[in-house]
Amino acid sequence: MQNILLTISYDGACYSGWQRQINGRSVQEEIENSLEKLFKQKIRITGASRTDAGVHASGQRAAFFIDQIRIPPDKLPFALNASLPADIAVIKAELAPDGLHPRFSAKQKVYEYAVYNGRVRDPLNNRAWHVKPALDTAKMEEASKYLIGTYDFKTFCASGTDTVNFVRTVYALEFHVNNPLITFTIAGDAFLYNMVRIIAGTLVYAGLGKLDPSDMPSIIESKNRNAAGMTAPPHGLTLIKILY
Repeated sequence: MQNILLTISYDGACYSGWQRQINGRSVQEEIENSLEKLFKQKIRITGASRTDAGVHASGQRAAFFIDQIRIPPDKLPFALNASLPADIAVIKAELAPDGLHPRFSAKQKVYEYAVYNGRVRDPLNNRAWHVKPALDTAKMEEASKYLIGTYDFKTFCASGTDTVNFVRTVYALEFHVNNPLITFTIAGDAFLYNMVRIIAGTLVYAGLGKLDPSDMPSIIESKNRNAAGMTAPPHGLTLIKILY
């Protein structure tokens, strides 16, 4: 039995999320359908991150077991991509190390969130959240510094989750300003449900003057979702990479 690890890129705009759905088109289902066509058997894949509807990825990881693979792993992406839709691509395939689980073995996940801060929307930046009012990026960056470290991030977790442990570690949060495009990259050991999108909404609130950067410690300590900003829309979020 061989464990094959895939690296996958996709535009999530037309999907109900990564995970297979009963009433919705998913990225997982499309890849499993492509694997079934190629290997003439049903294959289930396990993803490293269950990205939500509308969220993108350039470095999602997923793995599957197969008794024997007759195609060299480095050729597998070409074979799979031939039957995948244009907005999904397997960019790498490799034999997984012994004992690797794509989700539970992950040591670090990296996401990027993009904001387009222009008065008029730009169709060429449709994978960024369009925020019309001018943002104070210095205040956004100042607020972001308080999020680096190990904390109980319950404030930044959406309802509807069965999570009981809200402690996570944010290793880095870096801003990149190329007006009118603002992006931030966040790396952590794991993220709560909608955590990155709530952080994005909170930082935009700081940029709009709806909260002061110095409020961030009390916002974190409150463990109250209502203390943070809005949940930013999904189309600005991209899963960049997962490290093992």
